[in-house]
Amino acid sequence: MKKSFIVLIIILFALTETQAQVEYKIITSVESIVSSGLGRSRLLSSVGERDYKDFTSEQTETDNTRNKSKRGDIRVKDFEETKLLNFFNIGGIRFQNIVSNDAVIGSKLIAMTEAGWELAFVTSGVESDCGKGDGQGIFITRYIFKRNKQ
Repeated sequence: MKKSFIVLIIILFALTETQAQVEYKIITSVESIVSSGLGRSRLLSSVGERDYKDFTSEQTETDNTRNKSKRGDIRVKDFEETKLLNFFNIGGIRFQNIVSNDAVIGSKLIAMTEAGWELAFVTSGVESDCGKGDGQGIFITRYIFKRNKQ
């Protein structure tokens, strides 16, 4: 009887999906490093979903047909947008703005954690002013969260 109970447990365990399904969520901060405070800074989060397969083609030696998906179909129109302050104002770099952005971004990270998300990765990059007359630049950070599907 005891052996048959153990065999039954093993069979049930084998039939149950043992891999946890994971979902990911990306939050992006875009902070302007344009001088004179002319840029725009935001914290962005997609509400809409897209499947990359809908916009992917596979190129082979025998079939190099172009990807014919439309860019407009990729565009997500449902998203959260939180205003952030620019790194610069008319007087130059504004440290108070940086600290304010840290507080807002930290608040979002806390809210995500409270909603069951775990911060898995953080990656950032800069496209900075490359000399006289450029006047362009952003500091972008992606916060990648994961959690088991509910």
